[in-house]
Amino acid sequence: MSSQPTANTHLTPRENPPSSGEIAPDFILKDQNRNDWSLSENIKKGDVALCFFPMAFTDVCAVEMKCITDEMNKWKAKGAQVVGISCDSFATLKAWAEGIKLEQTLLADMHRSVCKAYGLYWPDLNIAGRGTVIIGKSADGKGKVTWSQKREIKKAMAFDEVLAHIG
Repeated sequence: MSSQPTANTHLTPRENPPSSGEIAPDFILKDQNRNDWSLSENIKKGDVALCFFPMAFTDVCAVEMKCITDEMNKWKAKGAQVVGISCDSFATLKAWAEGIKLEQTLLADMHRSVCKAYGLYWPDLNIAGRGTVIIGKSADGKGKVTWSQKREIKKAMAFDEVLAHIG
């Protein structure tokens, strides 16, 4: 039996999010509809904001992800795609998205390899921490980090601050 591409075994864990100018680690994860979502494919369409959050069905995460949906026109106006990433299963993310009517793609990092590779892993609970990484396309076509932020678990993103770093 071959290993699944969504295990992302090529990724290397790090302690902190990548800095501006670094090449973004490429990955493939399942979205809430069980479809493969690839960073390298999506960066071809424009900037990507990776929004890591600890757990679906929790207060701060729900507020943060709902605000992204509510402000979707602002993200799209800047030509950016915003995705949420947690260690929840795709089934959990689908139920949560449908329950609170989220529009953005949610990615299931069930192997924890992506949150670790982006320095946004919370080992105390074995889940993703809270943070945002904005990735733009570099001249060679690879995703390059343009801004990143690691936040305290109970601190939701400041949307205007994040949007200011897109484009």
